[in-house]
Amino acid sequence: MATVELHSIRKSFGTTDVLKGVSLEIADGEFLSLVGPSGCGKSTLLRILAGLETQTGGSVRIGGQSVDGYRAADRDLAMVFQSYALYPHLTVAENIAVPLTMRRLSAAQRLPLVGGLLPGTRARRDDIMQTVRAAAETLEIAHLLDRKPGQLSGGQRQRVAVGRALVREPSAFLLDEPLSNLDAKMRVHMRAEIAQLNRQLGATFVYVTHDQAEAMTMSDRIAVMMEGEILQIGSPDVLYDHPVDIRVAQFIGSPAINILPAETGEAGRIHVNGIASALRATGPAVEHLGIRPEALSPCDGAGLIAGRVRLVENLGSDLFVQLDVPGVARPVVVRLAPAARGAVAPGTMLHLSADPARITGFDCAGKAAPVAALAEVRAHV
Repeated sequence: MATVELHSIRKSFGTTDVLKGVSLEIADGEFLSLVGPSGCGKSTLLRILAGLETQTGGSVRIGGQSVDGYRAADRDLAMVFQSYALYPHLTVAENIAVPLTMRRLSAAQRLPLVGGLLPGTRARRDDIMQTVRAAAETLEIAHLLDRKPGQLSGGQRQRVAVGRALVREPSAFLLDEPLSNLDAKMRVHMRAEIAQLNRQLGATFVYVTHDQAEAMTMSDRIAVMMEGEILQIGSPDVLYDHPVDIRVAQFIGSPAINILPAETGEAGRIHVNGIASALRATGPAVEHLGIRPEALSPCDGAGLIAGRVRLVENLGSDLFVQLDVPGVARPVVVRLAPAARGAVAPGTMLHLSADPARITGFDCAGKAAPVAALAEVRAHV
């Protein structure tokens, strides 16, 4: 296994800049996800790392060694594609064995019929099959080794693709949206399997996805990309609780963070909907407040905001309440405990408060700006 380093990677197609100087260091054994909306450049960055695309500028290092100019086959990386890329005429065992066959057998030994008669071929093929069976058992597909891809479900095909990458014992695994073709139930199952595989192997994983739930549940760190740049890198907890950019705050988390328009008045006091709140800006002037649905709670009397219930979504373990708040374009979402069922209904008026420590302010450029409670009020507004 090895570290992966990307230094000032740029990529242009004609006059269009797809990557604008991306730098990234991935530790040995780390699971790092590149996440962002479609067209942000994350798959292009992965393909440059794999050697399938050539960067316009910058350098790539694997294990401390520059691999610029190296072919994909010479970078000692294994890639799992969204489309699985299995050979339909080969069995599962033969598909998994392909990289080992190419690596361990000579061109003559790979020939049909006569290749099997050459010295050493049988022993090498036996070793290959032992490796294939071990990988299949790890992925729980040993009972499928004699089947062909057309006889498998989407989840089983994905495991075969992972198995083919696994047997190579590469420096790092590159996964390009590998779960996007699976149904919701299978995606949840495969998320757990891939995360467990990373822990079991201690291997370096670079995972590309547009699904922030996948990134949040599997990753050691997440790099959020937009418009060819990395906006923030950090653990899932850091990105969720301390976004440095309003775009990161809006992309990470489901339901999405509530964004409230605000104004900063004298002495830094923050006004929401024209009403002075118990908050103040301790840095740059605040133009928006970001509050997660679970950070809001009903209160008696005046709170931070008030709104009328538009919709109540009962998910069993959670209750999501949407409110229409004057001056806020989108409904404000509040996450309540199941015990609140029956206490709120469409048309109900709710007053909401929030812990200042769980509120993120954003300035006019969309960058995080600290907020705090006014000195004369208690810890909770």
